[in-house]
Amino acid sequence: MKVMTATEASRSFAAVLDDAEHGETIVVTRGGKQIAVIGPAPTAPGRMVKAFLARSAGTLDADFGTDVAVAREVIEDEMRATWPDA
Repeated sequence: MKVMTATEASRSFAAVLDDAEHGETIVVTRGGKQIAVIGPAPTAPGRMVKAFLARSAGTLDADFGTDVAVAREVIEDEMRATWPDA
């Protein structure tokens, strides 16, 4: 994982995108604080989830949607907790 200032990222944005395209994660800082994370875009998982849901139609319990929403909230809360206060 690379760490670079916003100024550095701005001046070499094409290189930052090239690094992300090749699997590198770049943390961008300003004033010593993390402000962004640039990394590879996710691939197949969205398609895989959609295919799973299509295959599972009618076999998931009635609370499945609620379970997914709760899991998503937990993940979002954990992600927010990893960032320093702005």
